[in-house]
Amino acid sequence: MEPRTLNNKPLVEAILEVKWQLATEASAPPIDPNYRLFFGRFYDRVRNEYPAYEALEAATIPDVMAASVAQYRFRIKEKGWPLIQIGPGMLTLNDTDSYEWPDFEKRAHWALEKLFESYPGRLQIESLLLRYIDAVQVDFSKEDVTSFLRDKLKIVLSYPESLFQRGYVNQAPIALVLQSAFQSTIPKGKVQLKFAKGKVREKEALVWETSISSRGRDLPPLPHDFPSWLSAAHAITDDWFFKLIEGELLHRFE
Repeated sequence: MEPRTLNNKPLVEAILEVKWQLATEASAPPIDPNYRLFFGRFYDRVRNEYPAYEALEAATIPDVMAASVAQYRFRIKEKGWPLIQIGPGMLTLNDTDSYEWPDFEKRAHWALEKLFESYPGRLQIESLLLRYIDAVQVDFSKEDVTSFLRDKLKIVLSYPESLFQRGYVNQAPIALVLQSAFQSTIPKGKVQLKFAKGKVREKEALVWETSISSRGRDLPPLPHDFPSWLSAAHAITDDWFFKLIEGELLHRFE
């Protein structure tokens, strides 16, 4: 099935995150003893495709404090997207407005291939995560967040009327964070939905995340089965996204 495209997509960011195990000692924080060599080898392999290189502020952090923290960034062009980030024990692929699934999928396969090619020694993947952050502007002075969730996204959240019957507390929430997690079987892992009031480009918005992660025994054999994991993970996130926005929001985003 061809992926559906939206002219006014609400996407803030699409993220693939790969984490691997670090060496540990009983009395010391986890470190990646191969990280510096890995960084040089990885840079050699990606610089033609992602030539704009950045050292992030976290690059000055000692390795013993930098586990799973992005330190270096490789962009397709100066200040452009998509980009790849690496740090001790982690790699991410990130995209924003330019995101289209076929391109993101191809880049994800390529990034994981370069990771396994570059890493010296045995690479033990700890977790995979595919995450989408979306947002839609809402004037919360005119529409409370629980009504918006119910009417536009089919998420029903209600509080007992008795909490507000004395009239001392306004019934419209001024802040909201809602998170749910569900077990998945294809791929094996955990699907999460998060909703929160927030701001995007300095304007009030409802921000929501749809993600799927696999770790430990839920991981498939890697790197061989990564394409099937990624395809199955995207199938869930894409299906849930379109079912949530079906109706008024879909027409707004088309």
